[in-house]
Amino acid sequence: MQPGIRSVLSINLASMLSSIELVYSAPNSGTLMNDDWKWVLRSTMTTRPVLRFAPDLTPNRPAQHQQTALFSDTKGLFRVSAGEVSPFASAANQADLGTTFALATSLFGSNQLQVSGNIGYASHSEMPVAGFRTSFSRPQTGGPEVKVMMQQVSLPMRGAPMLNSTQPASAPALRTMSVTMLERSQISDGIELAYGASLDSVAFLDRLNYVSPFARLSYHLGENGVLDVGYSSGAPPVELLNASDGADSFESDVAALAVLPRVSLRGGRARVQRTQNMEVGYRLHSGTRTYNVGFFHESVTNGALTVAVPDGFYYSGDLLPELSSRSSVFNIGAYTRSGYTASITQALGDSFSATVAAGRGGVLSADGRVLQSNDPNELRDAIKPGQRFWLRGKVAGTAPLSGTRYVASYEWTDQNSLVPAHVYLTQRIYPETGLNVRIHQPLPGFGIWPGRLEATAELRNMLAQGYLPIVLADGRRLVLAHSPRAVRGGVSFIF
Repeated sequence: MQPGIRSVLSINLASMLSSIELVYSAPNSGTLMNDDWKWVLRSTMTTRPVLRFAPDLTPNRPAQHQQTALFSDTKGLFRVSAGEVSPFASAANQADLGTTFALATSLFGSNQLQVSGNIGYASHSEMPVAGFRTSFSRPQTGGPEVKVMMQQVSLPMRGAPMLNSTQPASAPALRTMSVTMLERSQISDGIELAYGASLDSVAFLDRLNYVSPFARLSYHLGENGVLDVGYSSGAPPVELLNASDGADSFESDVAALAVLPRVSLRGGRARVQRTQNMEVGYRLHSGTRTYNVGFFHESVTNGALTVAVPDGFYYSGDLLPELSSRSSVFNIGAYTRSGYTASITQALGDSFSATVAAGRGGVLSADGRVLQSNDPNELRDAIKPGQRFWLRGKVAGTAPLSGTRYVASYEWTDQNSLVPAHVYLTQRIYPETGLNVRIHQPLPGFGIWPGRLEATAELRNMLAQGYLPIVLADGRRLVLAHSPRAVRGGVSFIF
């Protein structure tokens, strides 16, 4: 068989003597093959080759699985700090030497996982002061944020027994566990709802379980500002406060480790301070200025204050020793108060701002009586609620050459009254009694670590203001305070 030749096999069976004939013919140029196929080999661009795909067509290829890293965008913090901080105040929770660590990472690219912890060492107990917190959220796909926190502190025994004679001689450990859920929902254009709840459990002498719901509705008015309405019941909603501050969730989890439930004793039984708060606020940004006004009404049960009592004086079953000072915690009972505030913040460039705030709110004062007995109810009756004006100034900025970040504030009010801090849900100012200074100073690195070093210092209520003295029958005094004077410092390694 040769190429281009047609072969025909003819078989005739017309008779018994059949014949078989094989015929070969020359190739026919016009029948079997022509030159039409040669147009695809032309080099001109005016024609479209048949092997070129149209722009909207893709070949049928098997989908390739995109490989996503298990962990990404990992960052961490390690901090060593020291200071005399009350764990029952509204701020920190560390003993004389505290170690804080935190680690945040993205899990499979769409899940955010954060783990943080705080470990302290108390000289009066072999049991460490410890707190651990885990947060999980899905910022890309939405859904609630879930946070779980556990804390443990060992309270010292000082002076007379703080418990009744039926209780053990050594103080049991204070253990807490909290599960928090925070959800954000866009109801419509300009209307946003942030809500959630915390399920808290406190084990100290008794086991106390309670739920703390919270919510904030924000109505964005465009150039006319933002109107907020907030509500909370129970413990301060730390998660909601961090969201309103625009704070980084990594730093927020570290700060939340410093907040303990405000536990006190009354009649030898453990009590937890609970606050029911209703608040309305309005803020407006105009150029480089920010205006804020707000009104609140709150009811407090089992209010806990720091009290310093003279040697030899005690309330059996009504004083709970503090963790890191020689003071104690006293349950003053229930009170109700209202207040309002207004503030103006002026930004001067990107690295400096100044705030002036004023308002009127509820305070606690003494009626001037002299206590005649060791009955704690007599002390509670001597504390009366009232209303006072207050004025506050604050500056915050960053030094241009050294990179030092600083915040300094001073709050003036009646020196003969005590002002329990109100936790605002709709305002971005947090009134603090007296003179307060915070400094963050970057330190030069050693060149062998990928992170950075930073030194911190905090001076709280340096002028010892907001103290409420009560005179005893023998002329000595006990002093109630909400924000005791404290000095704190530390070194952080951030990577």
